[in-house]
Amino acid sequence: MDKTEALAPADQLARDNPVRFPGESAEYRAARTALLAEEIELRRHLERVAAQRRALPPGGPVVGDYSFLTEEGPRDMAGLFGDHQTLAVYSYMFGPQRERPCPMCTNLLGAWEGNAADIGQRLSLVVVARSPIERLSAWKRERGWKDLRLVTDLNDAYSKAYFGLLPDGSEIPALNVFTRRDGTIRHFWSGEMTGPAADPGQDPRGAPDLAPLWNVLDVTPEGRGRDWYPKLDYD
Repeated sequence: MDKTEALAPADQLARDNPVRFPGESAEYRAARTALLAEEIELRRHLERVAAQRRALPPGGPVVGDYSFLTEEGPRDMAGLFGDHQTLAVYSYMFGPQRERPCPMCTNLLGAWEGNAADIGQRLSLVVVARSPIERLSAWKRERGWKDLRLVTDLNDAYSKAYFGLLPDGSEIPALNVFTRRDGTIRHFWSGEMTGPAADPGQDPRGAPDLAPLWNVLDVTPEGRGRDWYPKLDYD
């Protein structure tokens, strides 16, 4: 968006909205118009936040001894970029101590699978886990995933450095974005809304929420709730 472009006030756009639905009351339309103004402001705020994120100064250089095993063979950090200049790495809670992976992570990745080929046109997207690559490949087949790239963190060095593995051995989900410019790999951004940043009555979540599941539930009268979570399988 051009910074010099004047935007019409959100409440004006909401009032000018011609949409009307059968049987709606004047009370409903007034409340919906007020909500629409807030939704327009939210959209604009999301764009401002995205622009602020894109304008971050260079992050720290990547200097660790990070080793990965992909389905095509071993890779270092640079090798995960492929032909792209941007790399997004999701830390999957699926370490060797787990019988099955985290259901919440799996739900998110199942949605990303549907967009992975499209995302791959713009950047390199990799899902890193601590289980052996054979186990990750078998899990992909079980879930019917074809386009997500799952890789093994061979020495846990990446997971420890970029907050996928805590000092007490706990795994947490983490999304980190890296850039490669002029031959230098740098950290660009990571989601940092962890437990202490959560608002009362809410689970920790980033903004925008990267899981489509919750965004769909947010437009329903029941909302996302406080005590329901996805499962790996449903009877």
